[in-house]
Amino acid sequence: MAMNLRLPAELDAKIEELAARRRTSKHAVIVEAAARFAESESKTDRVLRIADGITERYADVLKRLEDA
Repeated sequence: MAMNLRLPAELDAKIEELAARRRTSKHAVIVEAAARFAESESKTDRVLRIADGITERYADVLKRLEDA
């Protein structure tokens, strides 16, 4: 999918420098960063869903600990 991306000058310069050091394109650096971010967010969502389940399952225990 085509997309225009307008970056602040400072960020663009950092990405350009990184791409040059890696001998790759800025596009490749941005795609990798976006993929890492998406994966990280996905993991965070899973952890939060698990934590919600634990909180619901052990609500009575947590309440007793709170009151102790």
